[in-house]
Amino acid sequence: MTPKDSDQKVLQVRRKDLSLFQRAYIPEIVKGLFLTFGQMLRPKFTRQYPEERWNPPASFRGRPVLVEEEGVERCVACGLCARVCPALAIEVQAAETDLDKERYPVKFEINMLRCIFCGFCEEACPEEAIVMSDEYELTFLKTEDAIFGKERLLMSTERLKPRLDFLRKSR
Repeated sequence: MTPKDSDQKVLQVRRKDLSLFQRAYIPEIVKGLFLTFGQMLRPKFTRQYPEERWNPPASFRGRPVLVEEEGVERCVACGLCARVCPALAIEVQAAETDLDKERYPVKFEINMLRCIFCGFCEEACPEEAIVMSDEYELTFLKTEDAIFGKERLLMSTERLKPRLDFLRKSR
């Protein structure tokens, strides 16, 4: 069989793949219309937002927070979260300590205006020190208010228990 013969067979198979009716995309257009009309006929619901709060599932990625365990943050200031952040929203500065862990973050800031809530920082952290919380309401009057320091990022393990359990199951 020559290369020319094999090319002809491939062309013949491709011509048989779609009929003229299918090449006009009519079946796909009809499927799309049925899907649209089906959605229009479904019952609608409206959440009365300020009065009715949405409780997100454990898999929801809200604002990133630092895990605080027994009054001390878990973070060892390795800087992996800052390196993996595609938006360059995280800044970490480390210092030495005499405690069980050798290092701790002197400065840990997240610029929430830059954060894209991708969860890469959570995945990169070897200590489960930074996780995505269930908080989704973020409003700022000034740009300076959007830079969260350690005092605004720390959250207890009891508050983050559903998310931490979800992460342990998914790994």
